[in-house]
Amino acid sequence: MKVYRTDEIRNVVLLGHGGSGKTSLVEAMLYVSGATNRMGKVAEANAVSDFDKEEQKRGFSISTSLIPIEWEKAKINILDTPGYFDFVGEVEEAVSAADAAVIVVSGKAGVQVGTEKAWELCDKYNLPRMIYVTEMDVDDASFRQVVEDMTARYGKKIAPHFQPIRENEKLVGYINIIKNAGRRYTGIGQREECEIPDYCKPNLQILRDALMESVAETSEEFMERYFNGEEFSIEEIRAAMRTEVMDGDIVPVAMGSNIQAQGVANLLSDIVRFFPSPDKRKCAGINRRTNEIFEADYDFAKAKTAYVFKTMVDPFIGKYSFVKVCSGVLKGDDVLYNADTDSEEKPGKLYTMCGNKPAEVSELFAGDIGAIAKLANTRTGDTLSVKGTPISYAKTDYSVPYTYMRYRVKNKGDEDKVSQALAKMTAEDVTLKAVNDSENRQTLLYGMGDQHLEIVASKLAARYKVEIVLETPKVAFRETIRKNSDVDMKYKKQTGGHGQYGHVKMKFEPSHDLDTPYIFEECVVGGAVPKNYFKEEKKGLQESVVKGPLAGYPVVGVKAILYDGSYHPVDSSEMAFKTATSQAFKKGFMEASPVLLEPIASIKVTVPDDYTGDVMGDLNKRRGRVLGMNPVQGGKQVIEADIPMTGLFGYCTVLRSMTGGRGTYEYQFARYEQAPSDVQEREIAARAFEE
Repeated sequence: MKVYRTDEIRNVVLLGHGGSGKTSLVEAMLYVSGATNRMGKVAEANAVSDFDKEEQKRGFSISTSLIPIEWEKAKINILDTPGYFDFVGEVEEAVSAADAAVIVVSGKAGVQVGTEKAWELCDKYNLPRMIYVTEMDVDDASFRQVVEDMTARYGKKIAPHFQPIRENEKLVGYINIIKNAGRRYTGIGQREECEIPDYCKPNLQILRDALMESVAETSEEFMERYFNGEEFSIEEIRAAMRTEVMDGDIVPVAMGSNIQAQGVANLLSDIVRFFPSPDKRKCAGINRRTNEIFEADYDFAKAKTAYVFKTMVDPFIGKYSFVKVCSGVLKGDDVLYNADTDSEEKPGKLYTMCGNKPAEVSELFAGDIGAIAKLANTRTGDTLSVKGTPISYAKTDYSVPYTYMRYRVKNKGDEDKVSQALAKMTAEDVTLKAVNDSENRQTLLYGMGDQHLEIVASKLAARYKVEIVLETPKVAFRETIRKNSDVDMKYKKQTGGHGQYGHVKMKFEPSHDLDTPYIFEECVVGGAVPKNYFKEEKKGLQESVVKGPLAGYPVVGVKAILYDGSYHPVDSSEMAFKTATSQAFKKGFMEASPVLLEPIASIKVTVPDDYTGDVMGDLNKRRGRVLGMNPVQGGKQVIEADIPMTGLFGYCTVLRSMTGGRGTYEYQFARYEQAPSDVQEREIAARAFEE
């Protein structure tokens, strides 16, 4: 592929609900542009952008793929993203690198929750956007319904500039509203001029009037001409639309069929015509040397900088860091500096990726997207620059993974292999976290949902030939006491030679400090217990609180007071007093009305108004306490509640099911509270069974 200048580049992310047709649209684009001579199909597992074995097996996208397409002397970097919510991290990576978005909507399924989330992402990143309605070759597809639904949600900025021509419920052509002319399809990706059918004219007039009104609003001169009844030229309409699309005042709506490659050539042309090249977008970082703002703005004349927005780690082709060049011109023989890790990297070669197939390029201009292989010290979110001008760009704000499961290595001896494989997968997936929970002797996987974690386990088996089992995790309960106790404990053991003798009298009481395991005090009078043994007695307590006597959970909030005891001049030892203290603790703890404490989380659930009753009812079932509701933008409410951590298992799936995927939640640990008696009994019985 040839080298393209900044003004010849368009970086476009495809967004939309799962199954709306993003990947098949990419196939149609590749075919129409001449990049391939045969369209792949998701169902046949031969789509260029769904190259991963897991994607082919499941029939949907799991990761973002980069597909460069050459069209009308421009290079369009298409970022094909997953539509399912468990892979939102991949979508956020792609959106951070894009300059515009095409929101793909199924003409059959209509506007779905994924469509709404795509729009919200475009708002968040201030992306110009278009809507492309797919599946117009399907009998019950309705372009008009999609337009009406989008207009009802987002207002008059929704501006269709194509209208389908249907005969016998089949898509046979379209009307170009800008040109006011009809086209009939003659073959895959081919068309010819035709008359506009009479039955299309009433709706055409409505759509054209709306489009002309939007165009007129771009300037006073246009407004005056519009009121005088003058017609705008095609070039004037397109120039006005380009301005309004880039400002976000107009969202054009196109349509077509991916299977028949109908409407795809028009979409590619619209992307080149209406979407901004990178040099029309702003981009700024911080100069680490001077602490001044570095306005890169995709200027190829400035110092070289690039932002690493994604990492791909493949067992067969290795590691590739996907970069968007923010300024300057990158070349293969450059020496780049990573200010985040304070290390130098030598790219050697630059690539443009088409799915998982790298193609070498000599240079990448500012604004272009490419890949660099085998950068040892560079991760997603890092900035590459030159040492003389060390720049850092703000890292992308990714969704936080809240769903977690315990994982167990299936085959003994595979622990290291699993650990290494997960390290590679977490480098690739910013929303996947592997955590070692030493307190509960378990290893945890955090992800965006149950399906996410299930696919991680499946990938480990397929890619890295290691298997893990996902299980319900243990909750980090605590043990404490509610009352006081007084213990007299003597440890006496006689063997050949020296015996063992340690005698302590201790009181135990609640310290009311649940952040501290124990407080140790001694008030021994008259040297009943020599001072040199105090250290070992404290050590005996320290070891005892790690695994409490009630159910084996860590102990908190206990105050231990050593007030008396006795010693033997020959048989007493540090070990004997340590053992006596441990035994005193176990006895005293169990006599002081021991209880289990459960972790409580503060949760915030964001849902549309219509679902608040169902969500609050479900939180109550999970022993949650709703504290209040706060209205937020977009007709949504944030429900704030306290909920036991045990009530959060499976919550992601249930919330999505209740709200049709519109609900989101976040939580953080708040405090410990005494667990209800039924929960305590269940936990104590379970731990006894484990022992």
